[in-house]
Amino acid sequence: MATFAEFDRRNYRTVDAVTGYDGWAATYERTVMDEMDLALLERLRRPEWGRVRRAADLGCGTGRTGSWLRGRKITHIDGVDASAGMLERAEVRGAHTSLRRRDVRDTGLPDDTYDLVIASLIDEHLPELAPFYAEAGRLAAPDAHCVVVSYHPQFMMVTGMPTHYTSGSGEPVAISTHLHLISEHVTAATAAGWTLTAMVEALVDDRWLERKPKWADLRGHPFTMATVWSRP
Repeated sequence: MATFAEFDRRNYRTVDAVTGYDGWAATYERTVMDEMDLALLERLRRPEWGRVRRAADLGCGTGRTGSWLRGRKITHIDGVDASAGMLERAEVRGAHTSLRRRDVRDTGLPDDTYDLVIASLIDEHLPELAPFYAEAGRLAAPDAHCVVVSYHPQFMMVTGMPTHYTSGSGEPVAISTHLHLISEHVTAATAAGWTLTAMVEALVDDRWLERKPKWADLRGHPFTMATVWSRP
């Protein structure tokens, strides 16, 4: 099993996920671009968003994903996040039916309830994937889907870049980052009863390079990915 420490080229001071996202909450919306996650969701043909009645948004953050789901006419969305700072901004946004401060591996949400379980850009903060996919399976109703947006392991290995933000003092601060190969997702998800039904990847392209010209050497490399899992 590869570890991110083997590839880390930044060696920033590192904090745990809760501390990091509390510190990042005020500027998060200015630094995360739609091409990273929402653009991938737009490309998915499964699930059929219009048929989703209840969704669990795990690691809901400031509510970006919840707002996107609302735009697809999903009316009941329960959000879970471990960061109080991020939840404050999600509450202001108002996209969720309910919000709770819990770990995504132990949400406290009801069993067998959700047509959709979704998580975006959080799995790199989990040392192991099995507890997450097991919790998603507990929450899932029959014929549910689980959608996971992740940083592509190839990008993490090539760039050696951890998830990080800039503190108020201007210091770059890394948030505890773990590298998960695609095979690790497949192994953990299938062990929890999920079947892979779709996958899309985002590449570093002209749109990215307009904003981040220093990434020119990364043109064509995968950046993020979205996997869709089903429960027959």
